[in-house]
Amino acid sequence: MTEAKAAKRQTAPLKNEIAAYKRRRIVEEASLLFFKSGYEATTLDAVAEQLQVTKPFIYSYYRNKSELLFEICQVGIQLSLTALEDALAVEGTATEQLKMVVERVARIIIENQRYISVYQREEMSLEPDEARRIRLLRHQFDQKLSALLQKGKAAGEFEFEDASRAAIWISGLLSWIANWYHDGGRWSATEVVMDAITMVMKITLPATRSA
Repeated sequence: MTEAKAAKRQTAPLKNEIAAYKRRRIVEEASLLFFKSGYEATTLDAVAEQLQVTKPFIYSYYRNKSELLFEICQVGIQLSLTALEDALAVEGTATEQLKMVVERVARIIIENQRYISVYQREEMSLEPDEARRIRLLRHQFDQKLSALLQKGKAAGEFEFEDASRAAIWISGLLSWIANWYHDGGRWSATEVVMDAITMVMKITLPATRSA
């Protein structure tokens, strides 16, 4: 391998890292403005001003404001789906796996509260295809969670009438954290996470068992 080719191979990953960092910074500032002022009221000029860059700089990474909104809206569900899949890959009982899922997803929601709040509030502003893609991810999450619940029910660990409905209730319980949790508020993040686990166990465990 020539020195030129070796240098090119070393440079490419660095360029990718820089590009990923720039995209992340755009998303961070846009999510903050969308959260504070709303999607419709926020312009790309305002995002560019916040970043101290030009609007063409943003266009070099995102085609339009809608694509930027989509990037923000998919953060929570993508991370949650990955957390669910990682928990399912860990050996253990269905109860142990479910507790792990709830703990990880609850923390993701707390740590990415702004992104999730923007999604919940601005979902109708997404392009139809982008909204469909996010709904598909949410459906995948609910399906995998339902399969875990059904596994636990078959093993005699869980007790409920329908696994699909139980999965939807649990997903809703977790998602709602983004609407009421406040950093530095009455309850700490750890207390909220532990409460979420307790509530989910009440939904799934037989009445004769405790969490």
